[in-house]
Amino acid sequence: MANLFPENTEQSWGAEPLSEVQDEGVRFGRSWRFDFDAGEFVMTPTRKIAVAEGTEAWILWCQKAIRTPRYRHLIYSRDYGQEFEELIGRGYSRAVQESEIQRIARETLMVDPRTASVEDFVFEWQGERCSFTCRVMNIHDEELTLEGSVS
Repeated sequence: MANLFPENTEQSWGAEPLSEVQDEGVRFGRSWRFDFDAGEFVMTPTRKIAVAEGTEAWILWCQKAIRTPRYRHLIYSRDYGQEFEELIGRGYSRAVQESEIQRIARETLMVDPRTASVEDFVFEWQGERCSFTCRVMNIHDEELTLEGSVS
């Protein structure tokens, strides 16, 4: 009968798979396609939810993360989502609000290991509402122009 306790301690059971994961890098994975304008999942002609893979899955993640308030939904980790609501009604100047929007957006998107940078913010004010766009790059140097708003 084989011994449950190996006598050869030179073999490291965890070393091989760990190095394989490091060599492969970050996987972009899969997600469900979502139409943010309609507020519903995209369906295939056979009435199944359409799948997004690779870069498209990352883009959907970015769009969803920038629209989701942090700490509101228990299903998400405490690292997921943004905290734009804390800027509303505080009486901060526009310069301070723009600086905070940049910080919050960067923190929100840089949580994902697929995201390399968040830069080039452009702000447009309409009364108390601030719309912004920014350029988001992933680790494969693919670019996304992301839109968001704070009101």
